Amino acid sequence: MRVSSTETIEGGKILYSIGTIKAASAWHAQGSVPHQTDWQEGVMADLIRKAEDLFADAIIEVNYQVDGIACLDEGFGVKRQRILATAVAVKLSSKA
Repeated sequence: MRVSSTETIEGGKILYSIGTIKAASAWHAQGSVPHQTDWQEGVMADLIRKAEDLFADAIIEVNYQVDGIACLDEGFGVKRQRILATAVAVKLSSKA
């Protein structure tokens, strides 16, 4: 699976966009990074799996952002957040 954070794929030509895909990290304390050190690899693996399910050749415009804040620990007020990754699954031209 080819991956790009921009709207283009180096050495490839985008034939058409299939659609937006999303994946998220586990919830973690607000203002900190996820505890698991491989959170980004896990989120990327989820994005790739979703793109493959759509028969995409590549994903472009990969973006990470904080996805919402929730108070998951009732009574303690501990706020949690997660990292959401979004991307666009695309089909590439065979003449790339």
